[in-house]
Amino acid sequence: MKYLKSNQDVEQVIPAGSLRRMKETVGDIDILATGIDGKKIIDHFIVYPNTERVIASGDTKASILVRTDRETRQIDLRILPQESFGAALQYFTGSKEHNIKLRRIAREKGLKINEYGVFQGKNRIAGRTEEEVYKAVGLPYIPPELREDRGEIEVGYKGEIPKLIDIADIKGDLHVHSNYSDGASTLQEIAEFAKSLNYKYVAICDHSKSVNYAGGLSEEKLRRQMIEIERLNTDQEVKILRGTEVDILKNGDLDFPDEVLEELDLVVAAVHTGFKQDVTDRIIKAIENPNVDIIAHPSGRLISRREGYKVDLEAVIKRAKKYNKILELNAYPDRLDLDDKNLRRTKESGVRVSIGTDAHTATEMRWMRYGVGTARRGWLERNDVINTLDEVIFPQS
Repeated sequence: MKYLKSNQDVEQVIPAGSLRRMKETVGDIDILATGIDGKKIIDHFIVYPNTERVIASGDTKASILVRTDRETRQIDLRILPQESFGAALQYFTGSKEHNIKLRRIAREKGLKINEYGVFQGKNRIAGRTEEEVYKAVGLPYIPPELREDRGEIEVGYKGEIPKLIDIADIKGDLHVHSNYSDGASTLQEIAEFAKSLNYKYVAICDHSKSVNYAGGLSEEKLRRQMIEIERLNTDQEVKILRGTEVDILKNGDLDFPDEVLEELDLVVAAVHTGFKQDVTDRIIKAIENPNVDIIAHPSGRLISRREGYKVDLEAVIKRAKKYNKILELNAYPDRLDLDDKNLRRTKESGVRVSIGTDAHTATEMRWMRYGVGTARRGWLERNDVINTLDEVIFPQS
């Protein structure tokens, strides 16, 4: 998209499909554009660097295969007239289920919706913008992340579309690793990058001692880190929070004693071992520990590599509500854990969420946008996420 925008003939460029809906995985990438000369835009598109093959090319649309680090990816571009751009954007964004219901409602109102506009007989009555398309059938604008036919249309008719969280609402990152454990960046580098993101705080959550494969910290090393954080905080615009990603051991105990955890600003507890057994009781025991603030990546999944561990998330959510604990949305792209469906269950239960990138280099803190996208798919609003607060103090009351 950045490459396309560099062409002076391009007026606007927007992604569509599952990418725009921020699904956790996507197939082909769909891009829609408007511009002065469609053929020139297409000619510019098909010579994009890393293009492995041009599948098709015409005056208003083209498809290319692009080589990435690990695979090839098909990218489809369509050039559209401005008067139907909104209708096409709505149509090609999907989802299929959302669009089927929307078109059925339109038919009941004597209207027809397609990628060219909204029609009453032969007259086009809307289509320049998506807002026009939805307004034509009596609906407010529905954000792309909600368009999965999970009740968003019904809620729209009630005037109750949630005001979804936005990346600009995020005030800090609540899960970052430093070079004290298996991260690559120093505390200073992390704080400086957090400042570049306009954050007010960043939580250092290095591994605890039993996670020795990831350079887990001994109690002595954790205290040395705490001392350095205190020293850095005397001259920092971004507050560094003293935290830990403490391991939940197989018996449910924590990898650091309570007297150590009590000294920290926040405690993120996580399961990293024993995936073949049900971990529900382990997580619940951690939730019941008064020093634990957040449960990290609660399902334990890695999207490209493994299913999550066996856990009763309903029981975990219920216990988190009882003990006023936070569940994490881990924004590392291969986790996105909790996922969108469980985030919505969490919201409906009144349990709040933290978004942490699990970054192991300072620049990976940019992954926050994937967390926010997943949060939006889970219907989360600003007040559902604790790191939209200017200051995070635990325990939350």
